[in-house]
Parts: sequence; C-alpha cells; structure tokens
Amino acid sequence: MQPDPVIFTPLLAAACTIFLWSCYRRFSLVTVGAAEDRFSNTWDRLQAMFVYAFLQKRVVKRPFGVNHVFIFWSFLILAVANTEFLISGVFPAAKLSLLLPAALYQPLLFAFDLVSLFALAAVVIALVRRAVAPPYKGARTGEAFAILSMIGTLMLAYFSFHAAEIALGHEPAAHVMPLSSLLAAALSSLSPETLGTVGVASWWLHAGVLLFFLNYLPYSKHMHILAAIPNCYFKGLGTPNTQAREEFAEGNVYGAGSIENFTWKDLFDSFSCTECGRCENACPAAATGKPLNPRLVMHDIKVNLLANGAQLQRGGVATVPVIGEGEGSVEVDALWSCTTCGACLNACPVFIEQMPKINKMRRHLVQMEADFPEELLNLFENMEQRSNPWGIAPGDRGKWVGGHEVKPFEAGQTEYLFYVGCAGSFDSRAKQVTLSMARILDAAGISWGILGKEEKCCGDSVRRLGNEYVFDKMARENVAMFQEKKVTKVITQCPHCFSTLKNDYRQYGLELEVIPHAELIEQLLGEGKLQLDMHEATGGNIVFHDSCYLGRHNGVYEAPRKVIAQATGTAPAEMPRNRENSFCCGAGGGRMWLEEHLGERINLNRVNEALAGSPGTICVTCPYCMTMMEDGLKDRASGQTKVKDIAEIVAEGLKGRA
Repeated sequence: MQPDPVIFTPLLAAACTIFLWSCYRRFSLVTVGAAEDRFSNTWDRLQAMFVYAFLQKRVVKRPFGVNHVFIFWSFLILAVANTEFLISGVFPAAKLSLLLPAALYQPLLFAFDLVSLFALAAVVIALVRRAVAPPYKGARTGEAFAILSMIGTLMLAYFSFHAAEIALGHEPAAHVMPLSSLLAAALSSLSPETLGTVGVASWWLHAGVLLFFLNYLPYSKHMHILAAIPNCYFKGLGTPNTQAREEFAEGNVYGAGSIENFTWKDLFDSFSCTECGRCENACPAAATGKPLNPRLVMHDIKVNLLANGAQLQRGGVATVPVIGEGEGSVEVDALWSCTTCGACLNACPVFIEQMPKINKMRRHLVQMEADFPEELLNLFENMEQRSNPWGIAPGDRGKWVGGHEVKPFEAGQTEYLFYVGCAGSFDSRAKQVTLSMARILDAAGISWGILGKEEKCCGDSVRRLGNEYVFDKMARENVAMFQEKKVTKVITQCPHCFSTLKNDYRQYGLELEVIPHAELIEQLLGEGKLQLDMHEATGGNIVFHDSCYLGRHNGVYEAPRKVIAQATGTAPAEMPRNRENSFCCGAGGGRMWLEEHLGERINLNRVNEALAGSPGTICVTCPYCMTMMEDGLKDRASGQTKVKDIAEIVAEGLKGRA
C-alpha cells in the first residue's frame, strides 16, 4: 500500500519548499521592528521554555487547558510518526520497523496508537466546546472548526490505514496496536482488494491533509504552533512591572505610531497569539464594555505588520496606521481604556506582552501628536509645575501631620524614609491612612522621617499615561534628592509609589530597599513590636481586595491577609476573583484622573462582587482602590459597608491608642 515514490517525492519537496518559504516570508517581517535583547541568560530561558511551553504550566491553570495539553503532547509525539510517514513515502525502506529493534519499535507503535486516540478525543471535545460554550464571543470561526477537523481527519486516516494493513496481515506488530486492531476486526469482512483500496485511500488522505495543514499554518492563527514555543523562550525574565526608558534628543521618535516603532519581540508576539481569549476574559476594560480587547490589539498589530511589513523591508513607508480605525489599526479609545492592571500579561499562556504595547502607543499619542483626553491637560500641567495631580502648593504636603509629632528625614540619622505620596499627603480620606501609619511606626519604635514639602510625586500616573518626558524629569529629580539625602530604606503606603520607586527608578541607577506598608506591618507584628488589645469590632465581616500594583505587579499577596488575620483574629473573606486573578478597581494606568464615559464603570463591577458577600468592611492597601471602592459604595447606596486600609484596622487596635 506504499505510494509510488516517483509521484510522492516531488509533492513532498514542493510542499516543504512552499512551507519554508512561507515561514521565511512571515517571520522575516519582524525584522522591521527595533532591536531588543531577548537572547541573554540562555539557561534561564531554556528553563522557562521547558516549564511553560512543554509542561504547559500556565495553560493548565484553566480547566479546559488540560484538553489542550493532550492535543499539544499528541502533536509532539505524533510528529515522530508523521516524520516517518513522510520519509517512508520517499524511501520505503526507511521505516522504524526496519531501523529499530522490536523492543523499541513496539512500545513506540503502542504509544502512537494510544496517543492518536487521545488526540481524537481531545479534538472532539474542543469541537463541542467551540460550538456549545466558546471561550469568547466570536470564537466560532470557520478557521477554528477547519483546523480541528483536519487534526481529527489525520487521526481517523491513521487508524484506517493501519487497520487495513492489520486486516491484510501486513503488520507483524498488530498485537501492540489495540485501537487499530479493533478497527481491523470490523474491516475483516472486506475483500483484500477493498482493504487495499481503503489502505491506499487512507494513506493519501493522511498525506494530503498533512501537507495541506503544514502549508496552511503560516497563513492562519494557528501559526502559534510554530511561534509559541520560541516566544516562551524569549519571554521577559522578570515581572513586566516597568517599561523601557526613552532617550530624549532632537530628531528621536517616541512611542509607537507605526509598526516599525515596535521591537522585533513586540511583532513576534503577534504571531504567537493563539487567540485563546484568556486575556480578553481577564481584562477589566473588556469585561465592562470598553473598546479595549487585548486579543484584538494583538490581532490588529499582526494584520498591520502583514499589510506594511513587505514594503518596509523594501525601504518604503507604512501605509496602514497602527493607531486608528478599521482592522489593522488600534482604536484611540481602546488605548485610553487600559488600566495597566497586568491581568492580560498574567493570563497569557505564551507570555505575550499586550500592556507595554498599549503604553508605547500612548507615548506616541502624547509626545508626538499631543493627542490625549482633555481631562489630562490639567494633570500634566499640575505634575510639571507642582509635582502632584491636584496642583496643590508643595508647602501643603506636610499638613496631614496636624498635631502629630513627625520628624524630617535626616541623612545618617533616620533609618527609614516614609514616602507619603501625593494621595497620602493631599487626599482627605487617604490622610487618615497616613496618620494611622504614623501611629504604627511610632508604636513600633521605628526610626523614620518624612521629606515634607521637599517630597515630589513619583510620576507613576504620567508614565503609564504615556507622558514619558514629564516622568523622566520627575524621576531624575527624585533620584538626585534621594542620593543627596542618602536614602536607602523607604516605606510606602501606596502600591503605585512602591512599584515606581522599586522598579522604575532602577533604570536611573537608584537601588532602594522599598517596603510596602503591608509587608512592614506584617513584619512588625511577627516580631512582637506592635501590641494589639482589640480586634476590629465595628467592621463586621471583612472582605479583602487585592491591589493590582501590589499583587499582580509585585507578588505581594499574603502579607495583607496575614495582617488582617492578626489584627482581627479572623482571616478575611475572599472575593471570587482574588490574588493573581483579582479584578482591577479601575484607577490604574492613570485612569484615576479620567472619567469613564464608555461601558460600565469598572469600580462598580468590583464593588458589586464585594457586596455579594454582604461584608461590613472592604479592606484595601491602596489609596486609589479606597477612592474607587468608596465611590462605588456611594453609587450603590451601601452605607452600611465601610472601606478601610489595613493600616487603619491595625491602628485601631494598638494598645495605648488615643
């Protein structure tokens, strides 16, 4: 039942040549992007590729991911069988049965038979799921069903071909092929001529589908089969909680306003996207009806690259804008909908970096086009002129102190700088948290001080909004001041300040020990430096809300929960979406300073989730989260539920409290 090599050889050669040429044409397009080092730390990258690509660590975090693991590993194992299948079509003697001893060949044949069944079952399950409960709206596409159908056809052709061989007595190892043997028994009543026809037809069906599938891959969304594994190798080795600096000089281009302004890795990401919809399902903007959909952002970047890449390679210019209307362009409203919560980054099984691309496009709009929401004009001016979002006089930064005795930070004398932050200094509600922290630090006997009117905004919001020029100026000034005052240890009560000082300022050569107040309070309680004589008596049942910038961006999950448990005697209740799967309050990425005009308000979505458990208190660790939660409670007229920071809960229980 072997085909004539004279017929099959040119078909295989042509198919392989076209496949390689197609891959070259597609993947070479990423070279129009800017340079980026994703090749260093080879050993760490190999480990990441093994864990996330081959062991599918992120894939199995979702229940249906197990089914994908079966398809993935079936694909890898059957690649050996398919390679033998194609080679033997050219060289009939090059069969594993002739090249390997029975002790190796028979277990391999058994594995091929069993894995083919697993793959067929997984494909059927995927087809049913795609038809009945698709992962996202629009997932029922002809392409998706066609790809799954082709994989299923390959499995059926495999079984029918081997069943015909077994029925004809041409397979001496039939006893190790249970599924094929079972089908062979069903075909045993057919004549040898008919069995021969079935075998030949099955062989050519398998070969035809396999070669067509091979050449279809580079032109389909299933190109991720070729790109996902290397994308795991090229992943960022750290948590993507910061972004690249820009060098400001005459003639430079800032941000990404055209496809070639992205890096080659940004463009490679677009080919790696599986369109699984996990980022879309995790995105708070997409969940509340905003124009932003991280999956479609990656799709539009890929379409734009395919439209512009070839002419850019020839020295031409891009004709399809990367920011704008229509397929291949990302909508402006989508870019301003992002809260930079990082949910998309955390959800992606192949480490596509959606959020940094959005920020690069924001940078282009702000710095190259001066095109940004009018609401941000005052914010940018206030940040430049008075180094705080509200434009309040810097001399008022220390007024939160009131009658509390607070010392200024003195180089060589004070151990910790308490970096109060803009909200903690100026926002009336956040100032209560600042006073609670002051009482906690005094009660613990910590050597601490503040900068007072010398303190400046860290610049988090302007950087995430794309105004890198203003951020760069603020960062340089802060770094110079910290170095002058010999600051080495910093306490923060705002996760945005924490993340910026800890991560972003490293790009400016400043290495600080930055401690979020949740971890500091946990440490002080553990060391017995804080004595509590009461539990939260008026707050009722406490539910905890994870801050994106404390949790997902910096991995601080347990400390605030332990603090609440020690301060109240009871672990806090959890919302359904918690820890790395937490849902944003809606204020990150500079959205704190923008009204939500599109879709449902994100904070209301989160507040509704919190209220489902009828809590007495929603506990937070971020002034932005506090504002958003309190605003949401007012909108829902839920006056019985309070919002408190963990510092307030602990301060209320301090012995000797005023």
